[in-house]
Amino acid sequence: QVQLVESGGGLVQAGGSLRLSCAASGRSFSRYAMGWFRQGPGKEREFVATITWNGGNVYYGDSVKGRFTISRDNAKNTVYLQMNSLKPEDTALYYCAADRSSILNLNGGAYDYWGQGTQVTVSS
Repeated sequence: QVQLVESGGGLVQAGGSLRLSCAASGRSFSRYAMGWFRQGPGKEREFVATITWNGGNVYYGDSVKGRFTISRDNAKNTVYLQMNSLKPEDTALYYCAADRSSILNLNGGAYDYWGQGTQVTVSS
């Protein structure tokens, strides 16, 4: 069992930056691939980024590529999402999720555990 708690969301102006954190409980954190997803108002859930268990491979959604960076610190049981050059369309509830498989999954249905989310609002 893994419990995930996101933090770091808030209100920021367009062009600004935020760093989201996702703290995981459980000793098996380092075995999980981790992902970030988001859901904006009136929109479906969208894949943002994912990282393998050792951080060796990452993958990003097209809308955030070049602006967001996913990373992890297994010693701290934490995964991060550095978000730069934020746009109003990045406004959403951001979730982290844990996946027991060894591959990078873009499909949220493949993830086993989810956090409650942290709100990011980008003003124009």
